[in-house]
Amino acid sequence: MRTLKQFLDTYAESHQNPLNQWIHMVCVPAIFFATLGLLWLVPIGRFIPGVPANLAPYINLATVFAVLVGLPYYLRLSLGSLLTGTIWALLSFAGIAAIQSHGLPLGWICGGVWVAAWIVQFYGHHVEGAKPSFADDIQFLLIGPLFVMQKINRLLTTGSIHPTTH
Repeated sequence: MRTLKQFLDTYAESHQNPLNQWIHMVCVPAIFFATLGLLWLVPIGRFIPGVPANLAPYINLATVFAVLVGLPYYLRLSLGSLLTGTIWALLSFAGIAAIQSHGLPLGWICGGVWVAAWIVQFYGHHVEGAKPSFADDIQFLLIGPLFVMQKINRLLTTGSIHPTTH
């Protein structure tokens, strides 16, 4: 498996255009959230014998994916990646729970966000003149959040999402 640095360097190759980078800063979190929201709607806890009724609603494709795929994947990359993935998942789950607690239509909200964010992402790649990284390797769908965190860290420390040049 490639290292985190190799993944981020490869991802960055098709994300050089400043507009595309900003689009990703907004749309990657939106897609991450919306994807988990849509997966949340597929309950599986009630079909697992022995799962207490009060926990069953929280065992769905989103939580199973996060625990069995996302978190182990990020852990293989680094502890920082695991922390990032965990925080993103927990924030997403909190937002999902908030939407549901207010009786809002989670499926329609997440479906609309998911479609709109992908349209904008593909526009960003059109501007970039490069195909999305996941077209070559689906693992890049999980690298996007790490790329965004790298940009956020740079923004907080330097005031810019772009690397400084000397």
